[in-house]
Amino acid sequence: MDKASVTFLLSVKLGTRVVVRTRIDAGFTDALGFLFSRTQSQCVVETKQGPVTIIFADVFAAKEVPPPPAKRSPKPSS
Repeated sequence: MDKASVTFLLSVKLGTRVVVRTRIDAGFTDALGFLFSRTQSQCVVETKQGPVTIIFADVFAAKEVPPPPAKRSPKPSS
């Protein structure tokens, strides 16, 4: 567990866009989305694929990320 990353997740405002890297059996995985909720032992990140519950003991890194880029509108045909 990375204490600085957990401290960040406990203190950042809910709704902030974050990326959280956690340890899994095969190495690491990332959850990118909006911090939805948290307790003293875990948090939930709302990703494009749905909510992901993250146990703080598994957190390797976490940080705030900028908003997603705006969708491009299709170019008008000539």
